[in-house]
Amino acid sequence: MKPEQKEKLKIWVKKLGFWGFMFFLVKGLVWLAIGYFIVK
Repeated sequence: MKPEQKEKLKIWVKKLGFWGFMFFLVKGLVWLAIGYFIVK
């Protein structure tokens, strides 16, 4: 693997990690909200 390819991969993994985290955070909050409204 070339050094510049390695850097691109690192940046991509960081972006994916951030958006993956945001996706699961939002998904979790949506499910909590749905559960709250069902119970109420």
